[in-house]
Amino acid sequence: MTTPRPLAAVPTPPARRTRWTDAELMREEFPPVKWAVPGLLAEGVNMLAGAPKLGKSWMSLGLAAAIANGEPALGSIEVERGPVLYCALEDTGRRLQRRRKQQIAAGGRPSNLLTLETSCPTMSAGGEEVLAEWLEENPTARLVIIDTLQKMRGPVLPGASAYASDYAAGARFKEIADHYGVPFLLIHHVRKQDADDWQNMVSGTAGLTGAMDATLVLERARGQADGVLHVTGRDVEETDYAMTFDSHAGAWTKLDGPASDHLVADTRADILRLLREHGPLKPARIAEALDTNPNTIRKTCARMADAGQLHKTPDGTYSAPGTGDNGDTPEVSHLSPLSLNGT
Repeated sequence: MTTPRPLAAVPTPPARRTRWTDAELMREEFPPVKWAVPGLLAEGVNMLAGAPKLGKSWMSLGLAAAIANGEPALGSIEVERGPVLYCALEDTGRRLQRRRKQQIAAGGRPSNLLTLETSCPTMSAGGEEVLAEWLEENPTARLVIIDTLQKMRGPVLPGASAYASDYAAGARFKEIADHYGVPFLLIHHVRKQDADDWQNMVSGTAGLTGAMDATLVLERARGQADGVLHVTGRDVEETDYAMTFDSHAGAWTKLDGPASDHLVADTRADILRLLREHGPLKPARIAEALDTNPNTIRKTCARMADAGQLHKTPDGTYSAPGTGDNGDTPEVSHLSPLSLNGT
């Protein structure tokens, strides 16, 4: 049995200003937000939730390796290189080695800036000290990943409500993240039952998501993408990203374009692509261009408009969102069946 390493005390946070007059606040110069992944993971505490075996750990490991190597995250997002701590608390060294070998064989690289940890006490039993010790040793750290939150959050507070316990669990991580100004990513699970609002899919009470600076939910898509990554938070723009997973490379990639383009059935995707390329059209013109039954196109367009995937003008012209949808039909005498692969 190995002897546990000595744990350093958590440094006392320096006094920070918490009160200003309005005029003073306007003159204050704050440092810019530190990003682990620009537009996605900012300093503070972030949570990534998803169903079991969906690929959260593959995504986490990929993000960690990309940042440690200074390579694009999710295949396209430029990041700043720096140390990363990945606490893979549901894995063994053998499993981590197998996953990294798979990623490296597909074009990745091993990195001395990526620290992989498979065992850590709960926050109340020494976990805070372990995290603080690593952060003290790595003052240029870019990201800390806890996979999973449940392994480190510790026992429920005696006598406290579920909401209070969940909030306290998130707040313990946030205190360290805020003190060091380093983004944290906590991996968590979703409920078994569906929810109308994806934020309500996160397992636990609203106290847990309320303690987070940002919440990300990875959901399996029903259409062409392998998944959709929902994102919302205090420093990030609320949006959805269509994602695809390469099981051979063990890598998640963010797909280009709006998530809706990748999450609809083939006919809907064809309609969207046509309208983005040619501008607003009426169903008859769409059916002609796609060489599809006009009645099918008419019904599909109506359903897409109801779902917010298309815009419809009073005269029955449809357009793709964000394409200058003014309802004007292009001056085209005849639209022959189109090749929808861009040629």
